[in-house]
Amino acid sequence: MNPGGGMDMQAILQQAQQMQQQLMAAQQELDEAKVEGTSGGGLVTVTVSGRGTVEDIKIDPKAIDPDDASESAQTIADLVLAAIRDAERVVEELQQQKMGPLAEGLGGMPGGGMPGGGMPGLPGF
Repeated sequence: MNPGGGMDMQAILQQAQQMQQQLMAAQQELDEAKVEGTSGGGLVTVTVSGRGTVEDIKIDPKAIDPDDASESAQTIADLVLAAIRDAERVVEELQQQKMGPLAEGLGGMPGGGMPGGGMPGLPGF
């Protein structure tokens, strides 16, 4: 530490506490978020939480061919899988949006104390 301009431990602790609060808020937003994935031009819609848990699947009756149950079953399975993958892609984007800045560590915090973020005395933080 530099006695003339050393680190202010209180400020560092406050920044860490702010970051923890931001992380908790982002996690809460992900818990509450609902995203949809679709396939087959909307024949199948999957609702997924921001954490990636499948919560609902809707299948349009038009996806079912009553004359070919076996083919319909395989088609629906494929459409459900495609819709889940679509929803997973949206969840990844949402998670990156909410958690990305926090995952960068202390350097990503607003007012990090140095130009460009960073923590004084700790390069890369």
